[in-house]
Amino acid sequence: MPKLRFRLVPRDESFYEMFVNLAVKVEEGAAAYQDLVVDYQDVTRKADRLKDLEHEGDEVTHEIMKRLNTVFVTPLDHEDIHRLASGLDDVLDHIEAAADLFVLHKIEQPLPEMKAQADILVQTCRVTREALETLPKFKQLERYWVEVNRLENEGDRVYRRAIAGLFGGEYKAMDVLKWRDVIDETEGAIDQLEDVSNMLEAIALKNA
Repeated sequence: MPKLRFRLVPRDESFYEMFVNLAVKVEEGAAAYQDLVVDYQDVTRKADRLKDLEHEGDEVTHEIMKRLNTVFVTPLDHEDIHRLASGLDDVLDHIEAAADLFVLHKIEQPLPEMKAQADILVQTCRVTREALETLPKFKQLERYWVEVNRLENEGDRVYRRAIAGLFGGEYKAMDVLKWRDVIDETEGAIDQLEDVSNMLEAIALKNA
């Protein structure tokens, strides 16, 4: 006779909602960054808006971690929840840092490649948010991580073109260093989104 499994303590499903809330903050950050790069006016004010969004993201992350330390039965492994929340928070950190560098370096105008990066960033954040809205339908996640991987590869191509252009001899050395800082941070955000996607793939394989 098969054994019946009973769950005496219900799982706290609110983690799924908090993941979506955090992903929304990340997506808002990407949109705000794209606005900064495309409409390059009021840069300090727009960078300050990114700081506010980064703080709001931190608050959601702290809420997840606090809940994780007090809830006994979670819908995912404790380690997976921690890594996923931290990964999303890191994306927002990269975006905020990139925006701040425009102010710190007093960059006069962004490069076309920065706009291309911002576009890819926005698309990748949107797909990531949609993936988290799909949880816990683990079997439906594959199309999202495939798309994130495609976008990350596109981001790599833009990044390589941008770096090659910087060192083509057309720009002053100091400008090259300033622009590269921004390009590296934005690339870091896109790479981190792929890491988040990889986490979701691993979670799906574990729980499907």
